Amino acid sequence: MKRKDLLSISDLAPEDARRLIAKAAAMKREGMNSVLAGRTLALLFEKPSLRTKVSFDVAMYQLGGHSVYMSQAEVGLGSRESISDVARTLSRYVDVISARTFAHATLEALAEHASVPVINALSDREHPCQALADLLTVYEKKSPLEGLTLAYIGDGNNVATSLLLACALVGISFRIASPKGYAVGEDTAALGRGLGRAGAEIVLVEDPREAVESADIVYTDVWTSMGQEEEAQRRRRDFAGYQVDVELLSLAAKDAILMHPLPAHYGEEIAPGLADCPQSVIFDQAENRLHIQKAILAELVTRS
Repeated sequence: MKRKDLLSISDLAPEDARRLIAKAAAMKREGMNSVLAGRTLALLFEKPSLRTKVSFDVAMYQLGGHSVYMSQAEVGLGSRESISDVARTLSRYVDVISARTFAHATLEALAEHASVPVINALSDREHPCQALADLLTVYEKKSPLEGLTLAYIGDGNNVATSLLLACALVGISFRIASPKGYAVGEDTAALGRGLGRAGAEIVLVEDPREAVESADIVYTDVWTSMGQEEEAQRRRRDFAGYQVDVELLSLAAKDAILMHPLPAHYGEEIAPGLADCPQSVIFDQAENRLHIQKAILAELVTRS
């Protein structure tokens, strides 16, 4: 890996992504082990969480280690105490930090001042652990990865950014359909094309039907992320017509899988009941957060 931390998918080379996927799949088969016995993970969260908090906590336990959870109310990251002081103090206590922050700059500051690895557990820019769990799920259902096409329907948010970069790394073509003004940035698309393997395309369109046509994977996410609640009404108007429903899913390949990182707003980005359709792998995807995070923790901590 290019650095001691995992802040962005772009911190990985293609071989890193494939190694983490293979390691996660092996750890999933093996169950508990003691590779991180006596090691401690700090969970430093500015935002609430279900999957991220529980999966990291359980991952560290299953690797023989221990985790300590700290909310923003307890730490006051950047307000009660400076980011640099938090990073340097935690580095004296723990072996790795998993941080879930509003601003990506907060993660970068933590990584700069921490002497232990820092993992991006979600920021406004990226969600790399989610994207790697997604690749693990696709690997289980559709292997080999190279040559597949993933259609992402919705907001060009942090999940879309990491997923675009992750697909590029492993040779999956990525199509994203977003309303005007909500697409991923051209800088992100350019970065993905630079990371991409031969034959993998990155396509930005507005028409969901164009994106989904014959795709192997159909992916959607909430239209309004945490911190955007005041925009919810406007976003519901702007994203009208971008719901993944039975009709849209029928345009994908016959054996296509349906993905969503959760939490879901049923009746908005995904039709009610669709998460339970035969093509849905949404809860396999949620489970795989645990296994990919075990692989990430083992990789970063044993290397540091």
